[in-house]
Amino acid sequence: MEKKEFWMNLREEDLTKETKTLIFSLPSEKEYLGGNLCKYQGSWYYYNFLQGVLNVQRGFQPQDTDVIVASFPKCGTLWLKALTVALLERSKNRSSEDQHPLLFNNPHNLVPVLEMNLYRDTPKPDLRKLLSSSPRLFSTHMPYHTLQEALKDSPCKVVYICRDAKDSLVSRWHIICRCLNKEEDRSILESMFESFCSAVCLFGPFWDHILSYWKASLENPKRIMFMRYDEVNADTRGQLKKLAEFLGCPFSEEEVNNGAVDEILEMCSLPNLSSLEVNKTGRSINGIDYKNHFRKGIVGDWKNYLTPEMGNKIDMIMEEKLKDSGLKF
Repeated sequence: MEKKEFWMNLREEDLTKETKTLIFSLPSEKEYLGGNLCKYQGSWYYYNFLQGVLNVQRGFQPQDTDVIVASFPKCGTLWLKALTVALLERSKNRSSEDQHPLLFNNPHNLVPVLEMNLYRDTPKPDLRKLLSSSPRLFSTHMPYHTLQEALKDSPCKVVYICRDAKDSLVSRWHIICRCLNKEEDRSILESMFESFCSAVCLFGPFWDHILSYWKASLENPKRIMFMRYDEVNADTRGQLKKLAEFLGCPFSEEEVNNGAVDEILEMCSLPNLSSLEVNKTGRSINGIDYKNHFRKGIVGDWKNYLTPEMGNKIDMIMEEKLKDSGLKF
């Protein structure tokens, strides 16, 4: 797969004149794969992703019941999407039933990314055809202050999941290597590491992204839920119950006794999701094979790929950037 295909055919000629003018005024950098990044409202975007961000901010009409799954890329996004779908779907389909949507579609398609999928090419996508359910489910990789501008003070709920920076970096490296048909290319990992440390990376800086949602969750915990991947991994049952309560669909005692929680946990486990036919053979609208989204999902797997020196440097950066925030890794 060519780099241009992997990054969704970055065609600058498709940008609006207004966006081109804006990009010209913004800080810009080349990233490790050779793509052009520009910095808008404190975060770095590919040009056509910026077009999507602008379209979301200007054209998205949130409904009060909308649910938005937010994250920095490769921080447990797919898992959280699956859990959210299963929770909200259970009034219509138990996880054990044959017509459950997770059996026939990938979580990334069921919960599309606002700026990368729905609004990338137009400020007025047809959401009726794509999202007929209520509540509507969306996802985003935008930081909270950028997303907030699009929400227009809507009371819709946002669920954010974060992950240890080192595991996130290694996970992103693996999917990039897979999409480029390169087997664990160390040069790419080293370039990604340098980009991370210099704060010039897609949707980054990583620490600013996390802090934007962390602070928002402290200010408005009824609307923004902050989740940590390591906690979901260690206590999936407990975190699932908390998520259900936040979304306004708590498990009843009868559901718990009838095994509804266990069914969702089994349905949404990474081994089960990766074994489904749709996730072994399907491909997203971005041209990425679904199977490339699945790997180990192990906490601490970074130790098998990053040197101790690389790990220590990331830890020192994160400790400094998160200082006095109350958030630690």
